Amino acid sequence: MSASPGHPDAKGRYGAFGGRYVPETLVPALDRLQAGVDRFLPDPGFQAEYASELMSWAGRPTALTRATTLGKRWGAEVWLKREDLAHTGAHKINNAIGQTLLARRLGAKRVIAETGAGQHGVASAAAAARVGLPCVVYMGAVDVERQAPNVDRMKLLGATVVPVTGGDQTLRAAIDEALRDWVADPDGTYYVLGSAVGPHPYPFLVRELQSVIGREARAQMQQQAGGLPDVAVACVGGGSNAIGLFHPFIGDSSVRLLGIEAGGRGPGLGDNAASLTAGTPGVLQGSYTLILQDAHGQVQETHSVSAGLDYSGVGPEHAYLMQSGRAQYEVATDAEALDALLECAKHEGILPAIETAHAFAGARRFATANPGARILIGCSGRGDKDMPILQRTVLKELA
Repeated sequence: MSASPGHPDAKGRYGAFGGRYVPETLVPALDRLQAGVDRFLPDPGFQAEYASELMSWAGRPTALTRATTLGKRWGAEVWLKREDLAHTGAHKINNAIGQTLLARRLGAKRVIAETGAGQHGVASAAAAARVGLPCVVYMGAVDVERQAPNVDRMKLLGATVVPVTGGDQTLRAAIDEALRDWVADPDGTYYVLGSAVGPHPYPFLVRELQSVIGREARAQMQQQAGGLPDVAVACVGGGSNAIGLFHPFIGDSSVRLLGIEAGGRGPGLGDNAASLTAGTPGVLQGSYTLILQDAHGQVQETHSVSAGLDYSGVGPEHAYLMQSGRAQYEVATDAEALDALLECAKHEGILPAIETAHAFAGARRFATANPGARILIGCSGRGDKDMPILQRTVLKELA
């Protein structure tokens, strides 16, 4: 099995995927960002401040929890990397505080962000407040409705939330609108991109900031479990929590990497958000990757019960990991994810986000096929934000 390179090449490519496909007006801003990444990311002063904020403000390291009851039910040894315990309730804070610290060093006057499930919006709002920068968050109108608790949290944290009513009114439309804002003011605005997608250097930058998840998990597994897992499992939308978990394990050939996408209602185009398992190569929002498109190359709308996975593309490094054979990707349907969420909540006392529940569904399937396996699940976020959806789905059935 091939490993992902430590860095993308000079053009920001992971094999055939990645690169930079943007309007000319954004090239200077991306060049400036690249220069900032090259200068500050390896800088000891930046790394010290970033590590301090992660520890004293974001609550790292997050716990590694053995899911004993799930393990008994599945016939496996199950461990959870608890990003749901991080400040603001998900892995998104790792990236948001890192990029916002970078924005301040680059002299930005304001930051903007996009969000689907709302977790990146909340994290960006919190991080911007922490470093003293104004924050505007773009969010699809559909997601504003289904993630109302997070919208209120962003407002309380001082951010301006802008509902996006164009396009599919979900994450893809929010990213489009954020890019338009950035084009209008590339000098004074810093775009805190929330996933490992978009034009170079964003996929690399987000991966580097999120790899703290996998570095911690790898050390914790050796200390608490006595060795590495047989498989690391994470949900995949754009792919930031998954690449953050996977990357430190890429060199460990004994560890399988399994990403779980949103299977939605089924395999039909428009019924899911499974870009890796159902997509074809193309360009979306600045990057060449696998995307959901029709025979004419028109990007298609997606469906998922989880707002955070409801996206027509995926990070280019995931496309490379799949093409190289280093990682495998499967889907979990809406129904499978909700069932796994309920199982985890009832038997472990942990309410995962609906996005995260896709990873639990995939891990349960892996356990069935591999009895006795040691499974590490990226518990990417908590489900408090999903209560409006859960009230209309699983709670309605339990009533």
